This record gives sequence, C-alpha cells and structure tokens, in this order.
Amino acid sequence: MKIKNQGLLIVLALFCTYFIWGSTYLAIRFGIESFPPFLMAGVRFTIAGAILYCVMRFFGAPNPTRQQWLGATAVGIFLPALGNGTVCYVQQTVSSSVAALSIATAPIWMAIFSSIWGHKITSKEWLGIAVGLAGIVLLNVGGSLHGELASAMLLIFAAASWSFGSVWSKRLDMPDGLMASASQMLAGGVVLLMVSSLQGETWPQTISQKSWGAMLFLVVLGSLVAYSAYQYLLKTVRPLVASSNTFVNPVVAFIVGIWFANEHVTTTEFIALGVILIGVFLVLSASNKEI
Repeated sequence: MKIKNQGLLIVLALFCTYFIWGSTYLAIRFGIESFPPFLMAGVRFTIAGAILYCVMRFFGAPNPTRQQWLGATAVGIFLPALGNGTVCYVQQTVSSSVAALSIATAPIWMAIFSSIWGHKITSKEWLGIAVGLAGIVLLNVGGSLHGELASAMLLIFAAASWSFGSVWSKRLDMPDGLMASASQMLAGGVVLLMVSSLQGETWPQTISQKSWGAMLFLVVLGSLVAYSAYQYLLKTVRPLVASSNTFVNPVVAFIVGIWFANEHVTTTEFIALGVILIGVFLVLSASNKEI
C-alpha cells in the first residue's frame, strides 16, 4: 500500500511541476509589469517559505539544525535566488515562452553536474547533451534571443544554477519533509531581497490587479505547491526524472503565452523546441542509474 501511495504522490508531484510551473513563466511576466524582478521573486519565496515554516512548526516539525540550515541556504541560493531570480530579471526583455524553452535544458546540465559525484555519462546522454545544446544554438541564431547574448547567457546560467543545486541537494543535510522546502524558500527569498536592496529596487507606487493575481499565483501554486512537489521528487526519484517537467513546461508556456498574452512564437523557436526536447528525451531515457 505504501508503494502504491508513493507512486500516486509521485504522479501528483509530477503533474504540479509539469503544468503549474509551465504557467509560472507567464505569471512572472505579469508580475514584473508592476514589481521589480528581484523584489517580486524575493517577496514570493519569503512569504511562501515563512507560511510553510510556520505551518510545519505548528504541526510539530522540529526546527532545522544549524547544519540543515546551511544546506537549505545553499540550495536556496542556487534554486530560488540564482535560478528563478535570474529568470525574473531576464523576462524583462525576453518572452515567457522563450525563457521556459531555455530552462528546458536543465536535465542536460544535471547529467553534466552529476559526473562530479561519480555518475558516468553514457554515450546516449552525450548525444542528448549535444542535441540539446544544438537547440540552444538554434534559438540564439534564429529565434528571439538573436543578438541578445547577455539574455541568452543569463538564461543558460539560470538553468545551470538550478541544475547544480538540484543535484547537490541530494548530498546535503536537509530537514525532513516539507520543512526542507520551507527553509530553502525562506533562505532564497531573503537572499533575493538583499539583492533587490543592493539593486536599489523599491516597492511600486501602483500595482495592477494582474500583478497582484500573478503574485498570489506564484506564492500559493508556484511556490507552496509546485516547489514543494519538486523537492519531494528530488528526495524520491533521480534528479533527472524530477526535472522531466522540462518536457512539458515549454509547451505549457508556449500555449498560455500565446493564449493569454498574445506572444508571438517564430517557426525557428518551434523547431528549437523540438530539438531541445529530443535532447532532453535522450538524456532522461538513458539507462544508467544516477548515483
């Protein structure tokens, strides 16, 4: 029964990371119409982390130890701060669908970073890495990122940071259960607020209803639900499987971006989407079990 329940939880967690996270790119775009990017990301993760932390403590979860706080802070820096914070910053100039497409390379970076801890990259994974990187080159040469070298490099940096933090998290001392998500979001949110302050960002004088709605969506569904689901997957399955949401996220981002924001997706970007997803499929379907 436990195995069946675990299987159901894995399916539900994958569903959350597939479809909710696929929509967060558009929510970020709507949010930064009023909020500065780092301030928005910082408020999002700080509030979500604080809520989840208080709930877990109320139900008797122990306070993380010093070592666990250090581990959670490290992951919070790489995932919410460097990973998501960079995406929020870049989306000031890049569409939500293109941002999601670039982040789709996460499993490729995970395969590379896993080799640090002894994972031997198979020939099939090398092929997938090559194909995925070719898709990124195509996106930069003929897509919306053409001539936007800084944006392209920042999106690659965001994907690599998220991937490294995801792989490293399995080797770090973490709190049990949802307290891990709470402490990571809280730490990452605080770091983002510090960056926001250093950047001179200020609270907006006027905030549209669309931006408030986006913030609510990002806090509740994007963070409390989907981020916690992703952390559960990292603890339960291989990081590469946990990141399989990168198959669906760009497709969802394309659909909601076109439908709700009238974003224009070029033929080259559709081709790049197909190439990148082929590369991701090759990496995820490799038979070697990750260490």
